[in-house]
Amino acid sequence: MTQSNHRRAPIPVGDVVPGDPPVPITVWPVPAPQQGETMSNQMGVRLVHNLTHPGDMVVDLAHGPQLARAIIVARRRSHLPARQLGWGREAATLIVTAWPPADGRPPAEFFEACRGALLPGGCVAVLLPHGDPVLPVDVVIAAKQAGLGYLQHIVAAHRPPRRGDHTQFDIHTDVLIMTRSATGNSGTDG
Repeated sequence: MTQSNHRRAPIPVGDVVPGDPPVPITVWPVPAPQQGETMSNQMGVRLVHNLTHPGDMVVDLAHGPQLARAIIVARRRSHLPARQLGWGREAATLIVTAWPPADGRPPAEFFEACRGALLPGGCVAVLLPHGDPVLPVDVVIAAKQAGLGYLQHIVAAHRPPRRGDHTQFDIHTDVLIMTRSATGNSGTDG
């Protein structure tokens, strides 16, 4: 009988929230947003197509028209003037926001409002300018305090990675995807 040289997988390091397993990190090759806007058109399209289905309700709290265009083209529904009039009464599948929130609420209070406006299994996409290593941690902690789970981290870069190319990405945006649990728990199970 031969012995197996099987080794255990290494313990993940770099947890954003100690004790929680790391979330998947995805790279999206999309252009950077224009000055004063939250996202590019391509980012808006990817968010809507990856996180919703036709007919789903989307709350647009981003700066610029990109998400609104993506919502219309993809046949989703939205309270398009959500930034001025509030979020509406119908629960949403997706809430997309720039950071910090434009309404000036403290982070935990903002995420409590998001949780209350989401359908079970719905997501909040928080778009952060890349560069501050502490800000994503603060956002994740505030979302977890409000009962949302940390589902995914999307890194937006100007160009796609190429096999064998060891140059650094030109990262411009971090997108943190939070979710309201569909199981009825406090939401911390993601």
